[in-house]
This record gives sequence, structure tokens and C-alpha cells, in this order.
Amino acid sequence: MASGFFAILDDIAALMDDVALATKMATRKTAGILGDDLAVNAEKATGFLAERELPILWAITKGSLINKLIIVPIALLLNAFAPVAITYILILGGCYLAYEGVEKIIEFFIKPKHGTPVAAMQEKPQIPAAEQEGAKVKSAITTDFILSVEIVIIALGAVATQQSMIQIITVSAVALIATVGVYGIVALIVRMDDLGYSLIRRTNNSGPLAKVGNALVLGLPVIIRVLGVVGTLALLLVAGGIFAHNIQFLHDVYPGLPDIIKEFVLGIIAGLLVAIVVSFFKRIVKTFNK
Repeated sequence: MASGFFAILDDIAALMDDVALATKMATRKTAGILGDDLAVNAEKATGFLAERELPILWAITKGSLINKLIIVPIALLLNAFAPVAITYILILGGCYLAYEGVEKIIEFFIKPKHGTPVAAMQEKPQIPAAEQEGAKVKSAITTDFILSVEIVIIALGAVATQQSMIQIITVSAVALIATVGVYGIVALIVRMDDLGYSLIRRTNNSGPLAKVGNALVLGLPVIIRVLGVVGTLALLLVAGGIFAHNIQFLHDVYPGLPDIIKEFVLGIIAGLLVAIVVSFFKRIVKTFNK
């Protein structure tokens, strides 16, 4: 009886060792996409009032957890019964990411020009703060969904040869690590100015700690601007990577070209094509609504 109990414990320990090794390997393979996920979501989680930052970030985090709860079981089922469907889902997600990245670039270069700030305020309708927050949270959760699909698929591919139980535990662990790790770091970034102000107050703005505080306060706007650029590039690179790795023709085009350049170009081209299609349908809808 006792020997049977210890045999079960030994099996559990062996399973946990296999899971730990598989999780480490899967996390390493998803490190790149996790970095992109951090850049994208940090950029999307900023730009709110200080007192609203953490509640909004928590809303995005809960949405991300729900995304993972939806994606992980579906990915495992598709991998078991219809693996080809995963490729098409990834490509559709890549189109969305490419479109979002190109849309940001278009908005940056094509800004409405107004004579005075007063004229700009008169022409631009004022959107309630709650509505702006809701729209940005929804956009962040949607983007997180696409990136989460990529993370889960990469993690699943890393343990594709393992038994089903190891696949389930490993992919679930990677999904949880992705959410907690990414949004934990984002929370630290968006609150770094508060930490800086706290250090300044405690030291009466004198001494080395006050210098650290001032650096944190002054550094946050710079980090946010950098994250905005990095987040946009990440969207395009992730999208281009999806196309290059899942469409054989694109994978074989210009094999000597560095991957980062090929993926960026593919992301730009796909984003522009989707933007043209979206703009065309918007015009059709607008015409029918007149």
C-alpha cells in the first residue's frame, strides 16, 4: 500500500520535472513575442489620468486572463483535431495586427491641421472620458487576444511532441506567466512617476534619492513615447513574422534578407492592403447611410 503511494508521488514528481523543463523551453521560445507584447500593452495602458491608471490596467489584465481562458482550450482542441485551422487563425490575427500598426503610422503622418487650438476644439467633438477609457481598454484587450494567440501557439509548438498532460499544464503556465509578467511590468512603468514624486517629497528634493526621483518623473514621458514607437514596430514585426512563418511562399521570398527587415516589410504591406479594404468598405457604408 505504502509502496503504491510512493510510486504515485514519484510519478507526480517526474511529471512536474517534465513540465518545468517544457515550460522553461516554451517560455524561452516565446521571449520575443512576450517582449513585443510588453511594448504594445505598455503603450496602450498609458495616457490616462494618474488615479485611473491602475483601475484601467486591472480591467485590461482581467480581459487578458479571459482571453487566455478562451484561447488555451481552443488551441489545444484545434491542435488535436484540426491543426490546419491554427494557421488560418494566425494569419487573420496577423492581418489585424498589421492594420493596427499601419493605422498608427497613418495617424502620425496625416494629422488634421487647424489654424488655432480653439478652432481645433470647435471642429473636434468632445468624447466623454469614460467612453475614451472604454474604447482604449477594448482596443487593448483585442490586441492582447491576437498576441495571446501567437504566444499560446508558439508555446504549444514547443511541446508538440510531449504527452497531452504536459502540453496542457505547460501552455497554461506560459499563458499565466505572460499575463502576470507583462502587466506586472506595465504597472511598474505607469506608476514610476508616482514613485519619483514620493522620493522627492521624502527627501525635500535634495540628495541622491531626490535625483533618482526626478529622473523617474522626467523619464516616464520619454519611456511612453519610446514605447509608442516600439509598440507600433512590434505590431508590424509580429504580423510580418506570422506571415513569413506560416505562408510558405513568403517564407521562401528573398531568403538572404534579414528576418527583421522581411517581417517589417511584410507587416507594412499587409497593413496597407487591409487599410485600403477597410477604407473602401467604410466609404460604401457611408454612401448607403446618406
